[in-house]
Amino acid sequence: MTVETFEFESDFVASLRCVPMAVRLKLDRCGVKLTLRQWSRFTFADRERLLHAACDAPSEVAAFREALVDLIAARTGEAARPLPEPPSALYASPARTPEPVAAYARAKGVSPPADRAWSALSELQRFALLKLCRDNHDNINFLPAMREFGLA
Repeated sequence: MTVETFEFESDFVASLRCVPMAVRLKLDRCGVKLTLRQWSRFTFADRERLLHAACDAPSEVAAFREALVDLIAARTGEAARPLPEPPSALYASPARTPEPVAAYARAKGVSPPADRAWSALSELQRFALLKLCRDNHDNINFLPAMREFGLA
C-alpha cells in the first residue's frame, strides 16, 4: 500500500517525529485525539503501522480506531480521548473550494484555489489545506503546500 506524504512534511516524515497528514486524516476519520506527546511515545514501528494502515471503509476505520486506542493505552498508560470538536468534512467534497481555505489564501496574499483546481486535488491534499488554515494550527506549511499542489 502506497501512502501519500508531502514534500512540506519532508523534514520529519523519514523519522516520523511528527504526525503526518496521512495519519491526521485517519485520526479525524476514527474520531480519536492523539497528542504529539502520545505520538512520541510510540515506537517507530508503531508509527509506521499507523501510517500504512488502511482506514477508508467503515470496517477499516473501526479496526484502526481499536488499534490506536489499544496503542495509546499500552505506550502511554492513558485512555484515548475523542476529538474535542467534530472533524470538518469540507475536504470530502471536491466540488467547491471551502471558504476557510479561500479566505486564508487571500489573507496570505495568494489566489484561492479555483473550484476546478480544488476538485483535481486528492482527498488527502484537500484535508491538508483545510488543516493548515485552521486558527489553532501552525500554519507555516500552508503556502508550501499550495505550491507543492500546483496552486500558487
